[in-house]
Amino acid sequence: MHRRSVLWGAISTIGAIFTASRASAATEAPPPNRLKVVYHLNELDKVNFVIGNIQNHLDGVGGPDHVTIALVVHGQALKAFQSAAANPDLSRQVGQSAKDGLELAACANTMRAQNITLKDLLPGFVSADKGGVVRLAELQSQGYLYLRP
Repeated sequence: MHRRSVLWGAISTIGAIFTASRASAATEAPPPNRLKVVYHLNELDKVNFVIGNIQNHLDGVGGPDHVTIALVVHGQALKAFQSAAANPDLSRQVGQSAKDGLELAACANTMRAQNITLKDLLPGFVSADKGGVVRLAELQSQGYLYLRP
């Protein structure tokens, strides 16, 4: 009979310790996860909207230290990012976003179709050599969340 009491006491103690450690762990906030997001832009009339969304996204999470954002541009939207024709406000916003770590990818197929090079685009762009849609798929396979405003 004495052995059962000792065994039961030991099991109760272990259970209490386990429960207390689980409760303690539940009250500690987990480390924040750094989201990775890719914005898809191919419509010229949505350029300012998407750039505004990216800025709102950065502001909403507390700045570029809390999120990794990529922008993949192809189709007619790429015209808005040509240095010679870019709106000054857009140029400023894109320049600041690039400094904050925004990856700007331009579809190589669209650049060929529009007869432009990276030198013709606002600073910060890289070429999505396999194409914009391929770059989108690559980023999604790396855990990026896909947004197409």
